[in-house]
Amino acid sequence: MRSDMPPHTIRAPDFPPGLEWLNTDRPVSLKALRGKVVLLDFWTYC
Repeated sequence: MRSDMPPHTIRAPDFPPGLEWLNTDRPVSLKALRGKVVLLDFWTYC
């Protein structure tokens, strides 16, 4: 954990390998998204 982070901060785990991604040509990582605005859409196929 970085020294500039509060001691109670918990990092989110990265996405597991092998996920199927929509609207992107390659897998996404949390490291690549750091500092960007991210819209989470919890939608499933029924």
